[in-house]
Amino acid sequence: MEEFVGDLWDKLITRTAYRGFPNARIELKEIERIAPIFFRALGGDAGLTVRTSTATSHGARRKWLERVAGIGEKQELAWTDESSVYLPTSIDVFPQRAQNRELYLWLLALAAHDVAPAAAWIVRNQQATRTTLDALPGLVTRYRNLVAAALALRPDPAKLNGTERAAEMAIRAALTDPGSVECFEPGKLPPAPVALWLHPQPPVATGKQRPANDKPPPPLNAQSAATRDARKRRAERVDMPQATNPFMLLFRAESLFSWAEFIKVDRPLDEDENEHAEKAANDLDILSIADDDQTAASRVRFDLDLPAEADDDLLLADGILLPEWHYRKQVLQPAHCRLQMMLARDAVPCALPQALRAPARRLRQQFQALTTQPARLRAQTAGSDLDIDACVRFATDKMNGVRTSEPGLYIDNRKQQRDLSCLLLADLSLSTDAWVNNTARVIEVIRDSLLLFGEALAATGDRFALYGFSSVRRDNVRFHLLKGFDERYDDQIRGRLAALKPGFYTRMGAAIRHATAILSTRNTARRLLLILTDGKPNDLDKYEGRYGIEDTRMAILEARRLGLTPFCVTIDEKAGDYLPHLFGATGYVVVHDAAMLPRMLPSLYAKLTENI
Repeated sequence: MEEFVGDLWDKLITRTAYRGFPNARIELKEIERIAPIFFRALGGDAGLTVRTSTATSHGARRKWLERVAGIGEKQELAWTDESSVYLPTSIDVFPQRAQNRELYLWLLALAAHDVAPAAAWIVRNQQATRTTLDALPGLVTRYRNLVAAALALRPDPAKLNGTERAAEMAIRAALTDPGSVECFEPGKLPPAPVALWLHPQPPVATGKQRPANDKPPPPLNAQSAATRDARKRRAERVDMPQATNPFMLLFRAESLFSWAEFIKVDRPLDEDENEHAEKAANDLDILSIADDDQTAASRVRFDLDLPAEADDDLLLADGILLPEWHYRKQVLQPAHCRLQMMLARDAVPCALPQALRAPARRLRQQFQALTTQPARLRAQTAGSDLDIDACVRFATDKMNGVRTSEPGLYIDNRKQQRDLSCLLLADLSLSTDAWVNNTARVIEVIRDSLLLFGEALAATGDRFALYGFSSVRRDNVRFHLLKGFDERYDDQIRGRLAALKPGFYTRMGAAIRHATAILSTRNTARRLLLILTDGKPNDLDKYEGRYGIEDTRMAILEARRLGLTPFCVTIDEKAGDYLPHLFGATGYVVVHDAAMLPRMLPSLYAKLTENI
């Protein structure tokens, strides 16, 4: 009974002390589809993704009831870094849902015009506001409405002391007339957070840098990956405390349970999952992270070490050096990556699996129809039909005294071989070991997709090649030969596809550059580079986030400059955050049901090449 009354009292006082308007709350997930598009449309950096921010302590004065309830100490604000735009998980600052939605859009516009990120907080936000309103005059009225609503909720300057009153008046002036405040003197306590501005001190990582050869944590399972917390948190890297007393108790003797800041004591670890870990992370201002060089046995799913040479795939070519784009330095680093051509060692010739024979038969019939349809060639000297347009032009030229030695006045229906080459590059990273459903893994879906793709293209006679790739840092980019352009699609190729297995990581830029080099040697009118993937570029070293995205984008631009047509097929549900920056709005497609990929991939190829 005491616990029930205490819980009821806690909820009552918390609800009374809370300053927000829960009934008008807008969640970021409600606008997560339009947020990246809106940000880029307003001129924001196309390489930035939209992510969830985290609550940070602001240190401002709180009401007495807030202190009693233990709330109001933290608030989620917006900010940007080199890879992302961070927005609050939800906004309920204003009493109207429409106002809270407008605040989300305003923060995106402000982040897109953050022209002075190194300036002082109040100067930076004034300049960003002024630049935004000058570039987008249609937002002026909306901004004024947001300011009026925000000022009504801010602390009353008349109730503050001298220094805090001056600070609050300066913030109000900066909101009302951006650019009017050149300096800012905070009071004894920091001012109340400004929801319309970017964060004054965004969370940043501190401490020692993680060594380049550290092993990453094992991947999440499908359920935890779908529900993982995407907040950005402030963290520091520290040394793992050394065990100096082997007889330390394995339990806490006190009965008061609370989360505390990091204290460097040695306490043995167990393998049980902490059900309250996310709440603890939200309560802590700084997460201290240490490596104990051990992995909990229950979390080990596979070994990331490279296999022994005797068990590894056959090495066809070692030491192919490739460049890599460094977007911060804006330079192409020569000979930065080493690519190895691989061939499956345990592949044995095999027939098409029984489960795929019926769909393969249908695909062969459909694709054979593409090749049997004759092309209508106009302005020919001989043919089965008159070319009316050519006849009219010929008659007009004759009346005007223009002589034509051999006019082409006919349409000839003639069968032609399609002048096309296609290279399909498949992502074989370790993420393909995840399960799509209860019966198939991603790697198995990719295998079936490549098998049906090969059956379909073999029926058309189109020239095509199949490759796969994964990587372990820049010195070991593994490029797997599945089918070369000069190889016949047969049981030997099917055996290589049947032997596909998850690899390591996804250094996509190097793989695309080598695929480009192979495809660019084909002397055909159209050269299509299909990239099949399930996620972002990443690797164990710095090849992640913005660095990996920008290198991949540069590799795609290089392919386009050589006359290739890159196109991406992905099963990543969040691909809309980064693929438009890589391939353009029409250069990719997202397959929402990965199990349908084997049947959709050949159909997609037919649409991409229907006008050839």
